[in-house]
Amino acid sequence: MTPGDLFGAAADKALSERSPLAARLRPRSLDEVVGQAHLVGPGGPLRALAESDRIGSAIFWGPPGTGKTTLARVLAESSAKAFVPLSATRRG
Repeated sequence: MTPGDLFGAAADKALSERSPLAARLRPRSLDEVVGQAHLVGPGGPLRALAESDRIGSAIFWGPPGTGKTTLARVLAESSAKAFVPLSATRRG
């Protein structure tokens, strides 16, 4: 481990401990996602795409606070592809 890695890991740990509770409790895998079992549960289409790393572009639509961004981040973490978040409310 190089010194930069050591300090980087310490900084990441310090930031994660100071992040808001909602961010710390956010699901980090498809198994932690509650609800939408028909999409992300065993045999669900999003799970199948994630497990085969065949996720392409996607648009999640719905009211605020329903987990769209969380689900997008979980899918991005399961993929080797680049993840570029785009919020319509911020882009206009």
